[in-house]
Amino acid sequence: MSTSRIFFITGVSSGFGRAIAAAALAAGHQVVGTVRDERARGEFEGQAPGRAHARILDVTRFDRIEPLAAEVESSVGPVGVLINNAGYGHEGVLEESPLEEMRRQFDVNVFGAVAVTKAFLPFLRARRAGHVVNITSMGGFITMPGIAYYCGSKFALEGISEVLGKELRAFGVHVTAVAPGSFRTDWAGRSMVRSPRSIPEYDPVFDPVRAARQEKHGRQLGDPAKAAEAILRLTDMAAPPAHLLLGSDALRLVREKLAAMEAEIAANEALTRSTDIAP
Repeated sequence: MSTSRIFFITGVSSGFGRAIAAAALAAGHQVVGTVRDERARGEFEGQAPGRAHARILDVTRFDRIEPLAAEVESSVGPVGVLINNAGYGHEGVLEESPLEEMRRQFDVNVFGAVAVTKAFLPFLRARRAGHVVNITSMGGFITMPGIAYYCGSKFALEGISEVLGKELRAFGVHVTAVAPGSFRTDWAGRSMVRSPRSIPEYDPVFDPVRAARQEKHGRQLGDPAKAAEAILRLTDMAAPPAHLLLGSDALRLVREKLAAMEAEIAANEALTRSTDIAP
C-alpha cells in the first residue's frame, strides 16, 4: 500500500466519487469528500470515523470554494490528490435544448472543476507535489447525437487538463484527465437531465441512441469499483499519463475515432496545405 495521503474528492455521494472514496479509505488514506446536505455528511463520515471528512459544497457556488480549500488545508492537512468528479449528464437535441441548460452543464462539469482546482493550486505548487485527476468521459473524445452539451463540457475539461498539466509540470504537480466509458453508475438514469422533445424531424437520429442507452442502463460493462482501483493505481505512478481511458468500450471507440480522424486529415491534406504562403 502506498503512503497514506489526503484525497479531496468532489461528489462522493454516488457514482465514481463514492467508489473512489471507498477505495481510498480502504487503502488507509484520508478522504475529504464534498456532499450536498447534512444527511449525506453523516453517511460519509460514518464510513471511516476520523479519516472520512465531509464538506457540504455546491461546486457552482464559486465564492465558497477558495475558503473551503484553505479550511481543509488548515484543519485536515495537505491535500495530495485532488479528484474533480462532480458532474452530470445532459441529454437533448441541441436545437431543442435551452441555452440555460448548457450554462448549467458547463457550470458544474467545467467551471466547478476549474474553480476547485484553482483553489488548491497555490498549496500544490508551493509543496512542489500533488496530483489533479479530472474525471471526464469518453464523451470528451467521441460524440453521438443528443448529448452535445455534455460532450462539449467534457471536451473542454480534457483540453483544460492537458494545458494545466504542461503548466504545472515544472512544479512536480501532475494532471490526468480520466475518461471512463460506460459504467454501472446512475449517469444515464435518474441523474441525467433531459430536455423535452419538440421537433419530430430529429426522431430518426435521436430515438435509436436514446433507446440503446436506456436498454444498456444497468448492464454496462464497466465496474465502478474496478475504476476506483485503477484510479488509485494511477495516483501511485511516478510519471502518470496526461490522459487515461477506462473501459474496453472507451478504448475501442476512441481508437476508431482517432483512425477516422487520421483518414479524414489525410484525405484533405492538399486542401489543408493550400492555405500556406508560398515559399
